[in-house]
Amino acid sequence: MNQLDVVGVRVEMPNNQPIVLLREAGGDRYLPIWIGPGEATAIAFAQQGMTPPRPLTHDLFKDVLEAIGEELDAVRITDLRDGVFYAELVFASGAEVSARPSDAIALALRTGTPIYGSDDVLDDAGIIIPDEQEDEVERFREFLDQISPEDFGTSNQ
Repeated sequence: MNQLDVVGVRVEMPNNQPIVLLREAGGDRYLPIWIGPGEATAIAFAQQGMTPPRPLTHDLFKDVLEAIGEELDAVRITDLRDGVFYAELVFASGAEVSARPSDAIALALRTGTPIYGSDDVLDDAGIIIPDEQEDEVERFREFLDQISPEDFGTSNQ
């Protein structure tokens, strides 16, 4: 397993499909995962430190974990089958729960939990961005600084 950092979310054109981009910590591979607009909003909220007036599902899940004294130890992106990514939530108690990567990432950002990607997933879906394309990644980061969760067209109720 390789630790991954969340670079951020953006909307891919022309389909208006949100994507979360992860980067291998200490490596040069990036992992793009297409996600839904609700999850994109949840991830963007967490990255920007925004707290909605009412808890989103991921905020609620974090609050429930705190209330029952359970701790999320790791998020693992474990598999890619037929174009679908799979993830697991790994708890301090030893329990493991299957999850969509987008939900797992949104929860990990709220709880400060590390995210890992399997070697197989990174080998299959990871992309290496050459040095000359690092400018594009920097422009992406600048874009993330300008975007707000409302840009994803979902309500926050």
